[in-house]
Amino acid sequence: MVILAIALSVWQRLGLEWNLALAAGRTIIQLLVVGYVLAAVFALRNPWLVLGVLGVMLVIAAIVARNRISQRIPHLLPLVGGSILVSTALTLLYTNLFVIQPAVWYEPQFLIPLAGIVLGNAMNGAALSGERLVSTLNASQLEIETHLSLGATPQQAVAQYRRDAIKAGLIPTLNTMMVVGIVTLPGIMTGQLLGGADPLVAAAYQMVIMFMLAFATLLTTSLVTEGISRNFFNQAAQFVRW
Repeated sequence: MVILAIALSVWQRLGLEWNLALAAGRTIIQLLVVGYVLAAVFALRNPWLVLGVLGVMLVIAAIVARNRISQRIPHLLPLVGGSILVSTALTLLYTNLFVIQPAVWYEPQFLIPLAGIVLGNAMNGAALSGERLVSTLNASQLEIETHLSLGATPQQAVAQYRRDAIKAGLIPTLNTMMVVGIVTLPGIMTGQLLGGADPLVAAAYQMVIMFMLAFATLLTTSLVTEGISRNFFNQAAQFVRW
């Protein structure tokens, strides 16, 4: 199929042949490496090894989200990383304790895949909401300073911009939830069906996943936008552009 895609690119003169080949090669190598690493982690079932894998995933997610938002805002990386960590940890804690209830809390069969799904969506939500808020605040200096001159606090002056950014970060998750099972069959459900699971069991797992993502993404975007909005004001409550 990749060869056919490359041939189609050549036929249409799109110039995507190298990009398609590179993407396919990276996909093969990256997934094979991940497969071997996870096979070892699943076999050893060591809690520190599981936490190490989750830590690497968290750091990468935080760096990617920070780079998409801005590299000029101070202390943005720990802010994004901490927000993703809190939302992912709370989501997995609830899911492990009350829904899945594995024999051991660090069961890699459940913890790593669920953490990967939550981290990926939290990363995207943080990037979307953070980038939206930063660009909006930088373009709205006059309006914000007008609110401040009329007696508004910094948080009151940016409240509407922050709400709009949170909504923007949550749109992909909400759109997926609206059409799940009708327009699309998400990865978890599709994988279980291909593995021979009962369709109702697969649907139940997918419900859990969607509710996890809704909570984690909303919490992440709320924390990230709150931290970013505070960075736009100095100790004298004056607006600072980044």
